[in-house]
Amino acid sequence: MTQADDRILETLSDSGLILSPRVLAVNTDYSRHYLSTQLGKLRDAELVDRVDEGLYRITDHGRAYLAGELDTEI
Repeated sequence: MTQADDRILETLSDSGLILSPRVLAVNTDYSRHYLSTQLGKLRDAELVDRVDEGLYRITDHGRAYLAGELDTEI
């Protein structure tokens, strides 16, 4: 997991919203392209769900990771 992955998960968790890579880019200072790539990896690791085309939310596994209850490598 990278610092960017943590930041993505924290932003999704703190907002409590379903967000797009574009909105995440504005709030995290990472490029939209980079975020799209990372969101795919986080989705494969079951840390985020794709709710609709280009819209993501954090999963219970993602929240467990942030709480230090889950160790994962992506």
